[in-house]
Amino acid sequence: QVQLVESGGGLVQAGGSLRLSCAASARTFSRYAMGWFRQAPGKEREFVAAIAYSVGTTYYADSVKERFTISRDNAKNTVYLQMNSLKPEDSAVYYCSADLALIRIRSTPSYWGQGTQVTVSS
Repeated sequence: QVQLVESGGGLVQAGGSLRLSCAASARTFSRYAMGWFRQAPGKEREFVAAIAYSVGTTYYADSVKERFTISRDNAKNTVYLQMNSLKPEDSAVYYCSADLALIRIRSTPSYWGQGTQVTVSS
């Protein structure tokens, strides 16, 4: 079992930045691929970014490439999502996710956090 707790959401103006954090309870955190998804009102949950077990291999949705950066600190059991140049359409609840299988982290990860709200005003 893995428990995930997100933090760092809030209200920001368009063009601004936020950094989300996700603290994981897993004792073997480095074995998990980690990801971020988001869900806006009336829309389906969508993949945002993922990072493999070791630092270096990352994946991004086209809509956030060049603006968002995912990273992880295995010593702190934490994954981050740095969001720059935010747009109103980035407003959503952002969810942290984890899975032992890299193949699932971008589609159907096994573990989810409760989510943190990000609101970008125009």
